[in-house]
Amino acid sequence: MTRVSKAPSNFLYIAASNTGGRKVGLRQAENERLLRDALKRDRLLLIRARRLPAWLASDVGLMKLKDRAEMNTQLAQLLGRGVPLVEALEVTASTVTPRERARVTKMRDLVSQGSSLAVACEKTGASDAVTSAVYRAAERTGDLPGAAGQLATTARRQLAVGSKAVTLMVYPLFVLIISVSMVSVLLAFVVPMIGRTLVEAGVELNPFSKIVFGAGFAFRNNLLIVGVGFVLLVIGVVLMRSVIGSFIAGIARKTPLFAPLILAQESARFFSVMAAMTRSGVPIADALGVANLTIGLPQLRTQLTKLRTRLIEGGVLRHLIDDVDALPMATRRLLIAAERSGDLEAAFTALAEDMAVEVDQRASRLLAAMEPILIVCLFGIVGSMLLAILFPILTAAGGIE
Repeated sequence: MTRVSKAPSNFLYIAASNTGGRKVGLRQAENERLLRDALKRDRLLLIRARRLPAWLASDVGLMKLKDRAEMNTQLAQLLGRGVPLVEALEVTASTVTPRERARVTKMRDLVSQGSSLAVACEKTGASDAVTSAVYRAAERTGDLPGAAGQLATTARRQLAVGSKAVTLMVYPLFVLIISVSMVSVLLAFVVPMIGRTLVEAGVELNPFSKIVFGAGFAFRNNLLIVGVGFVLLVIGVVLMRSVIGSFIAGIARKTPLFAPLILAQESARFFSVMAAMTRSGVPIADALGVANLTIGLPQLRTQLTKLRTRLIEGGVLRHLIDDVDALPMATRRLLIAAERSGDLEAAFTALAEDMAVEVDQRASRLLAAMEPILIVCLFGIVGSMLLAILFPILTAAGGIE
C-alpha cells in the first residue's frame, strides 16, 4: 500500500550539537520522529520539540529565490547525467538551506508517488508560476535537465539584479540612520549642555541658535516620549511597509535618475522569464501571460497585456511589438527581427543578459551620483546644528576680547 505523506508541520526544537552546545531553531517535518532523523543528518541530537500552531507556519509563501537557484542547478546537473528524478531530489535536499530541506524532501515523496515535478512544486510551494509552467512544458518535451538549467540561470540573473536594488536602498538608509543617530546624540546631550552654559553666561543667541537650543532642551526633557514615538513609528513603518514601498516605487518611476534603472530591471526580469519559457516550448501567448505577472511597471505591464490579448485574437507579433513603446526602440527592433527569423528564444536570452549588464552599469552610476548628494545632505543636517552651537560661542569669545 502506498504511503500518503502528510503536510509538514513546523516544530520549535532544542537540540544538542556534537560539541556539547545547544541549538534552538525551527524546522519542518511530518512528525517528531522524522524531525529527529533530519536533525541527526545535521549532527544534532533532538532534546525537545514542540509542534507550532498552523497560523505560526514558517513556510508561508514560495521557496526563496536563492534556494530555487540552487535546487535547479543541482537538478540540471544530476538529471543531465542520467540520475533518476527521485534520487536527484534526494541529493538536492542536502544542498538547500535547512529551512527548505523538508520542502524538497516532500517534493521527492510526491514524485515517488507518481506526481509530476510541476505538481510537486506547486503543492509544496517550491516554485512560482513561471517555474511550474516551465517544468510542465519540459516534462512534455522530455528536456527537464535543460529546463532546470535555464531556470537556474534565470534565478541567478534575478538575484544579481535584485542585489543591485538592495544596495541602492540600503546605502541611503545607512546614511539616514547615521544622520538620525548623530542628531539624536547632539540634541540629547551636547546641545542642552552648551545651551545651558551660554544662557547662564548671558550670551545673546541668534534666532536660529534659539531654535536649535530650544529643540535640544525639548528633546532632552521628553526622551521617554520621543523613544515611545520612535518605537511607534518603526511599528507603523513595518505594518505599512507595502503601502510605503508602493508609494516610494511610484515616485522613483517618475524620477529621472531612477526611471531608466527601474525599466532596465523590469526588462531584465521579463526577458529572463520569457527566455526560460520559450526554451521549454511554451507558446508565446502563454509565456506572456505568466511573464507579465513579474512586471511592476504599470505602463509596460498594460501594454504587454494588450499585446498578448491581440496576439490571441490573431494578431501578428512583429506588427504588435511596435505598440509597446515603453520598451526602447532598439529592443523592439531586435524583437521584430528575431520574430521574422524565428529565433525569439535567442533574442530573449540576449536581451536578458544585456539588460542585466545595463542594470549593473546604471546602478553603479547612480551610486556614484548619490554619494556626494548624501554627503552634502549629511553635512547640511549635522553641520547646521554645529554652526548654531559654535556661532554664539565665537560671538561671545569675540566680545570678551
